[in-house]
Amino acid sequence: MKKYLAEIIGTFGLVFCGTGAIIIDEQTHGVITHIGVAITFGLIVLAMIYTFGETSGAHFNPAVTIGFAIAKRFDKKQIIPYITSQIIGAFLATLVLKFLFPDNINLGSTLPAGSQMQSFILEFILTFFLMLVILNVSQGSKEIGVLAGIAIGATIGLEAMFAGPVCGASMNPARSIAPAIVSGNVQTLWLYIVAPTLGAVVATLTWRIMNKEAH
Repeated sequence: MKKYLAEIIGTFGLVFCGTGAIIIDEQTHGVITHIGVAITFGLIVLAMIYTFGETSGAHFNPAVTIGFAIAKRFDKKQIIPYITSQIIGAFLATLVLKFLFPDNINLGSTLPAGSQMQSFILEFILTFFLMLVILNVSQGSKEIGVLAGIAIGATIGLEAMFAGPVCGASMNPARSIAPAIVSGNVQTLWLYIVAPTLGAVVATLTWRIMNKEAH
C-alpha cells in the first residue's frame, strides 16, 4: 500500500504543479511563460523522485511502469495497481484544479498544435529518450542514484521546453488522460496514450540490446 500511495501522491504532485502552471500561465496572461512551465514540470518530477524514489521507484507514469516491466526490473503483477494509482493521482489533481479554476477550458490538456502525426512522432521520440535516461540512471525499480532525480527532471524540463509548444510534451499517459477527460478534450487523447507507451517500450528494448546482461 505504501508504494501505491507514493505513486498516487507523486503523480498528484506532478499533474497539480505541471498542469497547474499551464492553467495559471493562461489565467495570468503569460506571467509564468512557456519556459517557466517547462521548468515547473522538471522541478516537480525532481522533487517527487527524491521524495518517493525509495518507496515506489517514483514512476508516476504508466509508460515508465511498462518500460520497467519489460526491462525485467519490475514485477509484472504490479503493473495494473501502479498504473491505477498513477491515474487516480492525476484525476485528483485535475479535479482540484477544476475546482480552483472552473472557467479554464482545457485544464492543461496536451493538444497538438500542428498535425496529429507530427505530435505522435514527437511524443514517441521524447518518451524514448526519457525512458533511456531513466533506465540508465536508476537501479532496479528504485531511482537510488544521487543524481537520478536531477538527470530525469532535467530531461523532462529540456524536452518540455523545446517540444511543448508543438505537442504538449506529455511523455506520460496519466498526465494527459485526466485533464483530457475532465475538460472533455478527448479527440486526440489516443495519441498521448499510444505514442509515449510505444516510445518507452522501444527504449527499453534498445536498452536491453545495449546491455546484454539485461537479457
